[in-house]
Amino acid sequence: MSSSIEPAALSYAEQKQLARDGDSAVRRELAERSDIRPEVLYFLAEDEAPEVRRAIAVNESTPRHADMLLVEDPDDEARCNLARKITRLAPQLSREQRSQVEKLTFEILDRMARDQLTQVRQIVAEEVKHLDTIPEELINRLARDAETAVCGPVLQYSPLLTDEDLLEIIESEPVRGALSAISKRDGVRAPVADAIVHTQDETAVATLLANSSAQIREETLDQIIEQAPQKPSWHSPLVDRPHLSQTAVQRITQFVTASLLTKLEARHKLDADTSRKVAKAVGERLGPQKKEKKEKKRKTGKSRKKKPRDENFDAAGIDDDRFLTALSGNDRDFMLRALVGKTHYSGDMVQRMMDSQNPRVVTALAWKAGFRMRTALQLQLRGARISHTRVLNPRDGVDYPFPEAELERQLEFFTDFYSKTR
Repeated sequence: MSSSIEPAALSYAEQKQLARDGDSAVRRELAERSDIRPEVLYFLAEDEAPEVRRAIAVNESTPRHADMLLVEDPDDEARCNLARKITRLAPQLSREQRSQVEKLTFEILDRMARDQLTQVRQIVAEEVKHLDTIPEELINRLARDAETAVCGPVLQYSPLLTDEDLLEIIESEPVRGALSAISKRDGVRAPVADAIVHTQDETAVATLLANSSAQIREETLDQIIEQAPQKPSWHSPLVDRPHLSQTAVQRITQFVTASLLTKLEARHKLDADTSRKVAKAVGERLGPQKKEKKEKKRKTGKSRKKKPRDENFDAAGIDDDRFLTALSGNDRDFMLRALVGKTHYSGDMVQRMMDSQNPRVVTALAWKAGFRMRTALQLQLRGARISHTRVLNPRDGVDYPFPEAELERQLEFFTDFYSKTR
């Protein structure tokens, strides 16, 4: 018998015969078809070959009783396939579970939410996080999961979680990251915000402050401002909070940086007294900085940055590991000379590229030097000191995010612009 199944309709006898074929590839192709009798699909759900059971898990024609057999399947991929299929059906279900099929589907969904494999539970959580048509007990179970990848999406988005649910979860000392997920919810209500601040979770409070839709009481904000001088991660989101009172603004001026003070003044409508205090604080912050710069200039006799030396430096043998070691050790002189030697750009040009803090240009520079994308990522973060929110990440975890032609174009544009502005 041929190992391929013709697309033409099969008789019931042919289906049964193929289901017992000794070639697992034949049985898998049969399991993928949508015109197979339910009892045949049920039979294949217990096939000895994992690839056959995976196909049954994906097949939307598989009867729900057969899907139930796969809930405990020893093959992780088969269970993941089943989770994806069942969760795609969830939006079509009613919470009343009127039909037997709906009841079975919910039972499978519930058991998938208890699966020992995090990936299976994560698939369920990601697919049901926005739904209001599934049982609250299922959502609450996912919201209390021990893995952030599972509970996080539900805590952030599920419309079925009440304030009472959220307060109970907050008080239960949940897994790391759960509080931040709650802090991102749209329209966090004041009692929940109070509870998050009470935990003193620095990351969660920073996230809450950055959530402009979160309702934070004035007295709660006062508590945050009281602790903020020792918590720099709160400074920027505090400045960005809408509708700060003049009193709050005046208190914030006492500890944030000059750049944030300028932003504070631009963002909020200040009365004359507060405006004077902000201006005074800016002057106090900038004064020492200017003095330090003048003193440094006096000692060095130079105002320009030191250019990397490129003479008598052999960069040919420098690989990714050696370069990353230099980055980790903050050996900027080695970093710059290596880039000069490997790209054949001038030291001035390399310095300009790094100073631009343009993630595209810095990434293209690493590519020109022959480094891998993981090195380009560290060059952005450690070499050019680009923030985590702006860096270009590897495509598929390892590759450069743009084709070579685009990387070359970035370099040509920068070098051309620089040569015209010298």
